[in-house]
Amino acid sequence: MDSIWGAEAGYLEVNDSIPQNLLNSRLDSLEVIGHGIDITETKRIKELIERAEEFLEMRCFTVGERSAYESCTKRIEYFAGRLAAKGAVLKALGKERSENAAWLDIEIKRLSTGGPSVVLHGNYQQLAVGLGITKWLVSISHESSYAAAIAIALGRYDKQSSLFSLK
Repeated sequence: MDSIWGAEAGYLEVNDSIPQNLLNSRLDSLEVIGHGIDITETKRIKELIERAEEFLEMRCFTVGERSAYESCTKRIEYFAGRLAAKGAVLKALGKERSENAAWLDIEIKRLSTGGPSVVLHGNYQQLAVGLGITKWLVSISHESSYAAAIAIALGRYDKQSSLFSLK
C-alpha cells in the first residue's frame, strides 16, 4: 500500500540530488566541525529582563543586537531567540552554556535577507579559527512560549590544528 508520500509503506523515497544553491555556495567542500541546538523558555527570559533589564541586556547582547530589537515587535521572543542561538553556537564550539560565558563575544546579526548570522569576537573567535571553522549556518525559531536555535559550524578539519591544545 502506498503512503501519503507516494512510497511503499514503511519507506520514504529520498531525492539524493544536491540542490543547486548548495553547489553554488561551495558548502559541498566544507565539513561539519560542530553542531549545537538550544531551547529557551521565553517566560524565563521575560522574568530575567524584568528583574534586571539593563544589566541583562548589557551583559548578554551587543550594541548591534540591542539596537536591532528596536524594530522588532516581539522583544522577549527576539532576546530569547538570540540567547538560544548563542547557546547553540557554544555547543557547536564544544563549550557549555554557563553564567561565565562571554555572551558579548557571540553576536547574532541579521542578514539583509532577514536570516541570522554568527559573528564571533575574542576567545570564541580564536577558538573557532583554531578549530578550522570558516562558515556558520544558524536558524532561530520562536513563538510565545519557547525559542529554539540550531548552529552548524563548517570548515576544514585539520588533524594537526591546535584543537587538542585548547583544553
